[in-house]
Parts: sequence; C-alpha cells; structure tokens
Amino acid sequence: MSYAFIRDHVANYPIQVMCEMLGVSRSGYYAWSSRPESARAIEDRAVAAEIRTAHETSRGCYGSPRVHAALRAHGRRVGRKRVARLMRSMGLSARRKRRFRRTTDSAHVFPVAPNLLGRDFTASAPDRVWLADLTYIWTAEGWLYLAVVLDLFSRRVVGWAMADYLGHELALAALDMAIARQRPAPGLTHHSDRGVQFAAHEYRKRLRQHGI
Repeated sequence: MSYAFIRDHVANYPIQVMCEMLGVSRSGYYAWSSRPESARAIEDRAVAAEIRTAHETSRGCYGSPRVHAALRAHGRRVGRKRVARLMRSMGLSARRKRRFRRTTDSAHVFPVAPNLLGRDFTASAPDRVWLADLTYIWTAEGWLYLAVVLDLFSRRVVGWAMADYLGHELALAALDMAIARQRPAPGLTHHSDRGVQFAAHEYRKRLRQHGI
C-alpha cells in the first residue's frame, strides 16, 4: 500500500516527494496515518519487528521459511504465508549473489568534470550548489530507481524522478524539474558522483544551456 510505504520510508525521503512519486495526496496520507490501527495491523507491526530481527541476525541469509521457523522457535505463533507477505512488504528476502544493484558506473567514455567542492559540502545561499544522486528502492512491484537533485544550502529536494529503469533520461528528468522549479541564476555548481548518467552528452548539454 502506498501509505504504508511512505510511513516506512519517512526517515529517508520527504513526505511530499514520496506522495508525488506514488500519486497520492499529503492530506490523504495524514488522514490515513491518524486513523487508529486495527488489532490485525498492530499485530502485523509486532510480527514485522520480529521478522526484521530474525533476518538481521541471519545477516540477510534467511528467506521466509527459515524466518518463520526462527519465529516459531521463539514462541511466536504465526503462519508461514503471513511471514512471507510481511517480508515482501518490507523488501526482505534471502541474500543472493549479485543482489546489489549498482547505480554508479564510472567506467565510461564521457568527459568528467572536475570536483569543485572537494570536501567542502556547504553553501552560502539557496541555489548556489546542487547535489545530484541516484538510488534504488525496493517496492512490492520490484526495484524502482530514484533520481534526486538536492539544494545543498536548504537540504531540500528541488527535483526528482522515478522509473523502473536506470538511464540518463531519469537523471535528466530530475534536473529539468529542479531547473523549472528554481530557475537558478547562471554560475550554480552541480555536483554528482560523475557516473555515466550525469556525464552523458544530453545531461551536460542541459547544464551548459543554463550556465550550470
């Protein structure tokens, strides 16, 4: 459920951004979050906490059958299907080889801009320095990739885009949103991990067009 996803990731992403990404309203989310939980939902949260503990104790090696067995061994009476459902909603599964998904590919042939920030991650005013990044989020429908542009001064997300594929178009869509919203003056500094998505010709062209 979209609202549950927002609740579970509120520590990592702004609520407004997640609502826009998932196509729901903030008022709807706040109304949902203010409702009293059903007894079933309360028990689900308790079971989910035990599932996470068992999964982390196994260092991510346990799938739902072994997590279910671990919970039963500790006295928790719960069905195997319920454990599997909760693990899917939490994005937990047995660790497999090549499970990690890289979002940065620095081995490319595109030109690389110099690092103008060094280790000085500060800004004197809004829209002086933007940080661009790519990450991925597990959902019930699979992996989704999220591109964000963050204003270094305000620490606010000024542009974002989400898709089920990873390409320079995703990063460019986030940049275009940031430019349209903020209309920065020429001279803004753009910082990224210099991966292929940010070094692509179309992305660098857009930066030049706006004096970034």
